[in-house]
Amino acid sequence: MAFDIDMIKKVYANMTERVDNARAIVGKPLTLSEKILYAHLWDGKPTKAFTRGKDYVDFAPDRVACQDATAQMALLQFMQAGKPKVAVPTTVHCDHLIQAKDGAATDLKHANNTSSEVFNFLESVSNKYGIGFWKPGAGIIHQVVLENYAFPGGMMIGTDSHTVNAGGLGMVAIGVGGADAVDVMAGMAWELKFPKLIGVRLTGKLSGWTAPKDVILKVAEILTVKGGTGAIVEYFGPGALSMSCTGKGTICNMGAEIGATTSTFGYDDSMERYLRATDRADVADEANKIKEYLTADAVVYENPEQYFDQVIDINLSELGPLLNGPFTPDLSTEVGRDMTEKAKANDWPMQVEWGLIGSCTNSSYEDLSRASSIAQQALDKGLKTKAEFGINPGSEQVRYTAERDGILQVFEKLDAKIFTNACGPCIGQWARYSDPKNAPKNSIVHSFNRNFAKRADGNPNTHAFVASPEITAAIAIAGRLDFNPMTDTLINENGEEVMLDEPTGWELPPKGFEVKENGYLEPLEDGSGVKVTVNPDSERLQLLTPFEPIGDTIKGAKLLIKAFGKCTTDHISMAGPWLRFRGHLDNIANNTLIGAVNAFNHKTNFVKNQLTGEYGGVPDTQRDYKKHGIWSVVIGDHNYGEGSSREHAAMQPRHLGVAAVIVKSFARIHETNLKKQGMLGLTFANESDYDLIQEDDTFNFLDLDAFAPDKQLHVEVVHADGSKDVIALNHTYNDTQIKWYKEGSALNLIKKQNAK
Repeated sequence: MAFDIDMIKKVYANMTERVDNARAIVGKPLTLSEKILYAHLWDGKPTKAFTRGKDYVDFAPDRVACQDATAQMALLQFMQAGKPKVAVPTTVHCDHLIQAKDGAATDLKHANNTSSEVFNFLESVSNKYGIGFWKPGAGIIHQVVLENYAFPGGMMIGTDSHTVNAGGLGMVAIGVGGADAVDVMAGMAWELKFPKLIGVRLTGKLSGWTAPKDVILKVAEILTVKGGTGAIVEYFGPGALSMSCTGKGTICNMGAEIGATTSTFGYDDSMERYLRATDRADVADEANKIKEYLTADAVVYENPEQYFDQVIDINLSELGPLLNGPFTPDLSTEVGRDMTEKAKANDWPMQVEWGLIGSCTNSSYEDLSRASSIAQQALDKGLKTKAEFGINPGSEQVRYTAERDGILQVFEKLDAKIFTNACGPCIGQWARYSDPKNAPKNSIVHSFNRNFAKRADGNPNTHAFVASPEITAAIAIAGRLDFNPMTDTLINENGEEVMLDEPTGWELPPKGFEVKENGYLEPLEDGSGVKVTVNPDSERLQLLTPFEPIGDTIKGAKLLIKAFGKCTTDHISMAGPWLRFRGHLDNIANNTLIGAVNAFNHKTNFVKNQLTGEYGGVPDTQRDYKKHGIWSVVIGDHNYGEGSSREHAAMQPRHLGVAAVIVKSFARIHETNLKKQGMLGLTFANESDYDLIQEDDTFNFLDLDAFAPDKQLHVEVVHADGSKDVIALNHTYNDTQIKWYKEGSALNLIKKQNAK
């Protein structure tokens, strides 16, 4: 039986009337995305049509999901909101703080020892406030959500950018910062700019070596890492209907890598099969009663150009396996000869040292079974693997079932390391090197979603390529980046030429799923007696102090850093070993922008301190400005804040005294996070003004006292020689968001409202 079945029934009971009402108001047939959005308006029944990409809208999500690294800050903020219990079903999943090194049992024990303070804190807060708690080792948040909580037609937010994975079960599931989650947990409306709509029409059928992963790798090539910004991507067509539910989840998962608000598929037979296989027949039965409301109106998919802002066509029968990377998830290369030419031209290491399968993207039973069919061939055909194997099952249910069915044992016979049911190498929790900064140049292939520099192992010289689990397994066996399993032979132990056959696998386990202990802890019905304590001397946790408003007079602000090129949330607030400080704002602030490249010397963590004239680390320089009561400004390029949902990338600069971030363009989640923390997130009205910024610049904001929606702001930039430039700045703040700024943060406004 499903969690929260009564809530799901209520959603479905409201959906028909609200969708019918919305269709009448909008005056045309609706996409699935629009149906879900209009069915989840904060005010209930729709009363007006919203303009895509322009109107800010208040929504009422059905549930919230948090992973342990982001949950710390989210719950520390929620503790200040003055609420006795969360207002909507909420869960915490401990999956990020488990480092991959020696294997599941050893690594999990080590994590429980080193992070017990954090896990105990999260468990006690969950108990106090009515939050479901998934223990370390229970699984990766998005796989666990797909197995237990996702449902067609629902709306969910989560404090992780890959919350979008739940689109594989027909949800609108959106990654947000912790402050957004606090709004919803506190019973407040959640605000989002009404998204644009991108339709992806899938024709044909996947076969052979091509997998659902290749669909999103192709979409990433087409749209690039920012092409989906501000949009929901809705997949449809006969190709979509032929795919498994977990395959759909894989595609939706990596929608985060194109900047999409989320991605989704219409309810179909594969989703029904998955719901029933994961003990949620009751949800399937309810969904079947309103089937036509859980997908787009038929005419929309028949004439998509009339209803979507952009339409992309992909013929799955013509799609071949792809490798995306290195260093960016949208650089796509066809497996085989194309890779040979590209690798030689770019001096990419051809030898592959590791093949990694898992992460929230590709850790389902189907993924593991198809990859193991390739691994079994290596055993049967006398092949020795040239690269090392690492496997991260998605959940304890997947792991237990895969072990029962002999799938994991196949990998173990090839000396693979079966890591904990956790994120591991995908988010930098991989103890691969003792000194990653000075580690050698190398290539790895993985089925993860991100491949930024230093992302997996901390080594800036690791060239990481994203592929399907099947291709990852084949390339790991061959040990070469340009291996094409469709055409190339391998030499076995007997000196014979052999070829790998096409992968096979199971959409769902033939004997059904099984698990002995899933790792879930139900919260107390009444948690009022639970005491949550934080040691004031802790290095891992720190109670929050509300931010003071920055105000409407910013004069003499110093340039902290002008970031050159790509500046993701990994550059602004690194993961890996820094994850241990995610609950301690002051300690984790010591990694602020240390990965950003200084445009003036092309070095990282090396900026000029205008007070001393000396060069030093970014956090050290900023702390000196803060000590002297001086605000600072960060300058950035396009798609600033791409990547994770981590609000630390906004909270840390705010804590250290950064007043404004001025860039050519923002990634959606990061822009929202800056607003939530009471900062200025601004864009150049003329992108070329980025070039005017010099190393010794001082900033005077001229018209903050007239801060208003749709009205430009202006800043006077004073250069070292006394010359000045006045730069026009755009923003997307609405009235409520300007109140956040004036109050010091969105949380400050919530507390003020709750105190009334």
